[in-house]
Amino acid sequence: MTASLRCSGISKSLGGRPVLDNLSLSVNAGEVVSLLGASGSGKTTLLRVISGLTDPDQGQITLDGRTVWSPNAAVPSERRGIGMVFQDYALWPHMSVEKNLGFGLESQRLSQRDVAERLNHALEVTRLAAYRGRYPVELSGGQQQRVAIARCLAARPALMLFDEPLSNLDAALREDMRVEMMDLVRSEGITVVYVTHDQAEAMAVSDRIAVMRAGVIAQFDTPQAIYEKPANAFVAGFIGGFSLVRGTVHQGMFKLADVETEPLQATGARPGVGDLVIRPEDARPATSHPATRLQGTVVSQAFQGRCWRLVIELGKQRVRLDWPDAVPTGTTLGFSIPADRCVILTE
Repeated sequence: MTASLRCSGISKSLGGRPVLDNLSLSVNAGEVVSLLGASGSGKTTLLRVISGLTDPDQGQITLDGRTVWSPNAAVPSERRGIGMVFQDYALWPHMSVEKNLGFGLESQRLSQRDVAERLNHALEVTRLAAYRGRYPVELSGGQQQRVAIARCLAARPALMLFDEPLSNLDAALREDMRVEMMDLVRSEGITVVYVTHDQAEAMAVSDRIAVMRAGVIAQFDTPQAIYEKPANAFVAGFIGGFSLVRGTVHQGMFKLADVETEPLQATGARPGVGDLVIRPEDARPATSHPATRLQGTVVSQAFQGRCWRLVIELGKQRVRLDWPDAVPTGTTLGFSIPADRCVILTE
């Protein structure tokens, strides 16, 4: 069984400092939603509030319409039907894989047959059947991660919470485990809330992403919508390595601050002070789009495999561009941005 999640007006302060500020979040049944933000944005606190490990100061939390927390009632964590995978896996070192999986089932008053069926299924789908008698110290990091996931699956949760589950793995294993893990939870149809500070990871695993900042959600949308149409300068600066160029919009034209250059066409942008969002991959030769042409000085370059990543100085501002060829430092380079890729965020 899978469940929808609703968090309404959640606030939480720690040590007198607001960590969550009247935050609301809705997750559909079977959906994978990531909470993405820097350290201190409130994402892990929200996860702990949902799980029941921490009580909020105010608000309401429901699972499939059943209230699990409100100012007048609180369902204990162990009775919410929620599974949680921690950053450090939280495995019992003195127990075998099978014992780790079965430990949480003992309190559910299941028959031995039901326990065996759940354990066998969880071990099979996580490809751990051959390791059921081993201890955590005898497993690799990726295998320990699968044990933590299998333990949750064995409990048949309606909702699974992941708290930066891949951060302890090396880069190559992290990507493999990410694909493997999400294939698994999607095949089981489980609702997932996934905490990460890694933008690429959030983009890869999510149906929708909640970008968090200082205890509030700055934008909640699909990965593509957030990438293509960031809601504000904070989201644009946090997602995808975009560059933000300061300037003003007046009469449909964008004029860069501190740069003597021709204004850019800014059709549809609101008048006022704002930022031009430049995605590195959108850079084109200057002649390709004359209406959105810019010129600056190359201050550094680095080979990226498929292209060269250039850092261009535009007056006092710098932008990152992906370019097909190396360009010597100190070169004046003209480039343009396709008009349909020009996003200008005005205040």
